Amino acid sequence: MDQLLRAGADVRLADLDTRATPGFDGDKAAGEAALAAGADELGALQEKLFAASRAGDERRILLVLQAMDTAGKGGILRHVVGAVDPQGVALAAFKKPTPEELAEHFLARIERRLPGPGMIGVFDRSHYEDVLIARVRELAPADEIERRYGEIRDFERRLVDDGTRVIKVMLHISPDEQKERLQERLDRADKHWKYNPGDVDERMLWPTYMEAYERAIAETDADHAPWFVVPADRKWFARLAVQHLLLRELRALDPQWPAADFDVDVEHERLAGS
Repeated sequence: MDQLLRAGADVRLADLDTRATPGFDGDKAAGEAALAAGADELGALQEKLFAASRAGDERRILLVLQAMDTAGKGGILRHVVGAVDPQGVALAAFKKPTPEELAEHFLARIERRLPGPGMIGVFDRSHYEDVLIARVRELAPADEIERRYGEIRDFERRLVDDGTRVIKVMLHISPDEQKERLQERLDRADKHWKYNPGDVDERMLWPTYMEAYERAIAETDADHAPWFVVPADRKWFARLAVQHLLLRELRALDPQWPAADFDVDVEHERLAGS
């Protein structure tokens, strides 16, 4: 599945089917069953990674989630990341920069929220906002945006060299599906809190956002920090796909339980006599 989702520098988002389920032949029921089945392995591998860090293993994972509004980032957090022990997860949701953050280098606030050893870090939006909305809304000069691509490449290379597995995911929703989800938020009182009038303004810039995403992917996709475009019109598939990508990285890391730093036999005897 991961190779089918890999974006590549020449990705054309308009050519990708947002309702597709690449690498999975089942229906929604089968997908939800597969997600439930994978949750146990994900939780077990995450626990081993966390435990290994207590014995000096410096490795960690960073999952970057980018998407247009309503694409399902919250569902990924609840149904995929939520399946593991929360003590091993470092979640950072990046909103509009504060005046203090705007006065800093654009990567400074990102650096402060990086996951530590043994952690699965999740960025709900990320440093890519500084080349996406900043490009679309012209919040920075064009030459500054161009410079940021290079800084992001260097930043992610440094993360990987320091023991971080980087997974970058664009949840790719169609404008029609987004409209339906926004309509639901308007129709249901229990979802009004999720509705943001500004989302309609952003919809008007959809083609420009897609161009910005394509450029960001083209400039920063790399084997050590790959981009994956996950079709997101079917929520169940998007969740299954992101779980697959996390499992793929954890299996490759193959974390091991740390050896006891005490004499197990002696402790058995002490415990029995206590």
